[in-house]
Amino acid sequence: MSEDSRMMTLEPFPAESNLWLTGNEPLSILPLNSLPEEVTGRAHHKLCDRLRLEKKQRRMCRRDPGVADSLREAILMSALECQHQFRFERWNCTLEGRHRANILKSGFKETAFLYAISSAGLTHAIAKACSAGRMERCTCDEAPDLENREAWQWGGCGDNLKYAYKFVKDFLGKRSNKDPRARVDMHNTNVGMKVIKAGENTTCKCHGVSGSCTVRTCWRQLPPFHEIGKRLKQLYETSSKFGSSTNEATGEGEISTGRNQQQQQQPPPQQRPSLPGLTPHIPRTMNLLHIEDSPSFCKPSKYSYGTAGRKCYKDKNCDAICCGRGHNTQSREVTGPCQCQVRWCCYVECKQCTQREEVYTCKG
Repeated sequence: MSEDSRMMTLEPFPAESNLWLTGNEPLSILPLNSLPEEVTGRAHHKLCDRLRLEKKQRRMCRRDPGVADSLREAILMSALECQHQFRFERWNCTLEGRHRANILKSGFKETAFLYAISSAGLTHAIAKACSAGRMERCTCDEAPDLENREAWQWGGCGDNLKYAYKFVKDFLGKRSNKDPRARVDMHNTNVGMKVIKAGENTTCKCHGVSGSCTVRTCWRQLPPFHEIGKRLKQLYETSSKFGSSTNEATGEGEISTGRNQQQQQQPPPQQRPSLPGLTPHIPRTMNLLHIEDSPSFCKPSKYSYGTAGRKCYKDKNCDAICCGRGHNTQSREVTGPCQCQVRWCCYVECKQCTQREEVYTCKG
């Protein structure tokens, strides 16, 4: 199977929008409001067919009505969370046309984050769809130590991470171990899924006479996706840079740090016999990996629009975002509710106040 066959794009909607879905590319979308509304009935077949999917992926999308809607939810959730996490950065998760495509073709920290947030979003959306009853092939968490039937009865239903994990792994498929870049992308994809798994927690509810806890029902629950985004942003900040080299014993590409590359230039006194067909693995780590340094994103380029005209916050991030060019200051009047008071049980009375605020934007 070629790498191109794993890339899923959505044929243009009435606007010139594109949807790139996990496979060879992580989730990203332009514009967000161009996605179809909730998929019901057999309408999900149309969405699945409009995606340029590999045959297995199309079959997985079509066989359960909940999958297409979960893909849509994952795209929206991942894109919005990415934009939220990078709202104060020079790169503000621009997911438009050529900028997105060029980022994905590179091996930046931003590329690593996109792969991780994409797989995390898809895993989260599928697990939640199971517990919400929107999927035909899964239901509540099937953990043997939790009583699903009682969980339903008492208002709790475990997010089925076990099913979601298997589904996403199967949906994305495997990539060539001989391609260092593909292995880095798959590593970052797996990190996104592992962050979801690490965030799972157990929620319990007591029920009994007069609120006593004579009987307790527990179920597993995933955290809000915003918490996942925060964790992935932290991993982005500490991303490790890796480069590719060639293993002389096997003739295959391998991933190694710069320090390892220096060590490889001096062969050890005694070489271990090589195992035919054995490809070295990327170290087991929860760190995101990137293979090249990111651009500055200060000026317009094939990776971003630059930061000219970007809104910033004085004394917080204007110096960093504006790349030392300085910022413009504009003053405007803003009218909104103020001096609100609660009247009686639930009536809130507010005045309308007008105040001036300053808006700062980066100079060109």
